[in-house]
Amino acid sequence: MDFYFQAANILDRLDSKQGSIKSVLASLPESSRARTAALIIETLKYKAALTDVINASRILLEERKIKSLSLNLTLVLVHDLLLSRGIQAGDGPIKQAILRHKTRLRSELQRIKIKRGVKSDRELANNGDERAARIPRYARINTCLWTTEEAIRHYQERGFKLGDPFSSDKAFARDEHIPDLLVFHPQRQFHDDICYTTGKVILQDKASCFPATVLAPPAKDDTVVIDATAAPGNKTSHLSALMANKGKLYAFERDQKRYRTLKTMLNKAGCKNVDAVNVDFLTVNPSDPMYGRVTHILLDPSCSGSGIVNRLDHLLEAEDDDTEGLENRLNKLASFQLMMIKHAMKFPAVQKIAYSTCSIHAIENEQVVSQALSSEEAIQAGFKLAPRAQTLPTWHRRGKREDMDCEDNAESLIRCSPGEDATNGFFVSCFVKTQITQCTEEVKTIKRKPGNTAPDSKQRKKRRKDRSTGN
Repeated sequence: MDFYFQAANILDRLDSKQGSIKSVLASLPESSRARTAALIIETLKYKAALTDVINASRILLEERKIKSLSLNLTLVLVHDLLLSRGIQAGDGPIKQAILRHKTRLRSELQRIKIKRGVKSDRELANNGDERAARIPRYARINTCLWTTEEAIRHYQERGFKLGDPFSSDKAFARDEHIPDLLVFHPQRQFHDDICYTTGKVILQDKASCFPATVLAPPAKDDTVVIDATAAPGNKTSHLSALMANKGKLYAFERDQKRYRTLKTMLNKAGCKNVDAVNVDFLTVNPSDPMYGRVTHILLDPSCSGSGIVNRLDHLLEAEDDDTEGLENRLNKLASFQLMMIKHAMKFPAVQKIAYSTCSIHAIENEQVVSQALSSEEAIQAGFKLAPRAQTLPTWHRRGKREDMDCEDNAESLIRCSPGEDATNGFFVSCFVKTQITQCTEEVKTIKRKPGNTAPDSKQRKKRRKDRSTGN
């Protein structure tokens, strides 16, 4: 019964908004994580239907003498009774309390199916955002441990065939933009795949592979790189692979639990050139001699997560922010994101900075980039955006011109649209230290005039309106 108490406790934590499903499940002991996670996820999928069944059966009212029988504990027990292989626990008062209502619970489940016009239990499930079904399962080959060619042969020997990943759960393809990324059917599971469990394959959305690919640190012994917000480690391990385990990669993570997760992941992935640091990147002194040779920095700071459509959190009941509340939250995030970029620009030897978010909002993307380019840090160091030719030139969707101070810079930016690009929503930019461009000179001139500041969001909105009306 301890297993069910643990699952109920997780549901309690999610109800009190103590974190996302992924983060809360990550806090479980690894020995029981997979089993508990499976029960939590399946229970959440059927939560609405199961809650109706429980309420209609009046089980909590009739069994109120059993004080430990909460709604969430009842949910996980009823899930296994009605939708799985039965309650997997020894006899006891709680199990017996559920079994006393077995017939009524099954009857209420059938009534709900009739009421909702469905024929199977599966049709009662909340499977979330329909756009998620159009996103393949991406598996990045960890070249720290083997090659992509070896991986392809491995899967072919196990009955997989190269072809359209949507045609069959045994079909897969090689991605056209990320060299070491394989594309599988959306329903393909890897939890029992030996390549996944041994770190040779890393499940990572295609768009999430763009930042490290764009940063492209050279595979040399003297290369020094920073991943500023590293946990859980997918992008860090990608950087390590691109560096061929050469040079030095500092991976910063301020949260201690996430730091431990990062360490475990990097060890599993065989990343030997990474030095994980349990420190907030913003507290690091750019003048520290230890980081004096850092030339490449990857920034993937906290963001709204508005672009993620295949996340587990769609199973939680959403509470929509009011317009003012959302705007305030986005402004706070944008301020933090800009602070991260400006701090990265202070490192004396840095030549290249990749900034990314999993957000669809321009305020976290184009507008942050525009403000960063007009900052004193960028002007003094001579940062501009890398040209399109250096930022996945064949990727079709670029930045929003109307949200850039210099519209031509939009071509340097990468956007991914959820549901349209077979990825989650994502944004990537890349700052490079080089000669100052005309756009930067214009911003610099404007900024130096008395009373002038970078355009704010209201000015941008007015500018877009003027364009649309021809003024």
